[in-house]
Amino acid sequence: MRFTHLHVHSHYSVLDGMSKVSDLVDKSIRVGMHAIALTDHGNMYGVKEFYNAASKAKIKPILGCETYIVADRNVKSKETERRYPLILLAKNEVGYH
Repeated sequence: MRFTHLHVHSHYSVLDGMSKVSDLVDKSIRVGMHAIALTDHGNMYGVKEFYNAASKAKIKPILGCETYIVADRNVKSKETERRYPLILLAKNEVGYH
């Protein structure tokens, strides 16, 4: 059975990820993955580096981002604010844009 990890953070996810993009791709090769997604928190700073490294390694890069939905954006208290994670993955170039 093939496995594709669809929720991966790199060092571009400040305080949540520590793996360099090149290390993620190298590990994917070692474990025999054919595809992997990069879904850093609220940014896509690493997608170009990730896309280039994964493509070169013959691994399908899936570009994405982890975002959050909030019920009320005016709530400023961390204790009462409800945040719901939403993983966005680009299916194609249109989805990326």
